[in-house]
Amino acid sequence: MTDEPHSPQRGKTAIQIRAIDHVATATADIAPGETVYVTGVGNGAQLIARQPIPIGHKIALTPIQKNSEIRKYGEVIGIATSDIGEGEHVHVHNCRGMKARRFQGGQD
Repeated sequence: MTDEPHSPQRGKTAIQIRAIDHVATATADIAPGETVYVTGVGNGAQLIARQPIPIGHKIALTPIQKNSEIRKYGEVIGIATSDIGEGEHVHVHNCRGMKARRFQGGQD
């Protein structure tokens, strides 16, 4: 990501809640190749979407390696099931959720 002033007219936005988050949430549908400006703690950092990101879904702020934790809201929300590149869609196709497993005593 690069730091540049936020300008909604130049691209779409995604919200980053905590500085340690690996993902941000899209505020609109994002097409591949579109510039995404990160709001919240991202403070106008930008990245290029590599895949379609539906509104309300997660976009990777940095590369995430397979089997690595994925953080959102400052908490681990899942484990990457494949390598995920910056600007890629993060969802059930490449992320195994952890919230329910934690409440089930960590059972898979």
